[in-house]
Amino acid sequence: MELINILTYISGLCIIFVLCRIFILPLKFIFKLFLNSFLGALIILLINLIGGLFNFHIGLNFFTIIFVSILGIPGAILLTLMNLIIF
Repeated sequence: MELINILTYISGLCIIFVLCRIFILPLKFIFKLFLNSFLGALIILLINLIGGLFNFHIGLNFFTIIFVSILGIPGAILLTLMNLIIF
């Protein structure tokens, strides 16, 4: 093989590697956000299930799920405390 072909293959592999690194990081963030959203919805449903015995309810909507997905379990606790203080 000629030197130019070898350099072309090596540069192509480097470009593919860099593009994969660029696109994998946002996909990891998006996957983590979806996983946290799912877990946040489960936490809110669990709070509503237990809170139903005490006439306590947190609305399950887009904003509460995003709030819990970003903050995690402390977000669920904060939503519960806010709901207890405000209502």
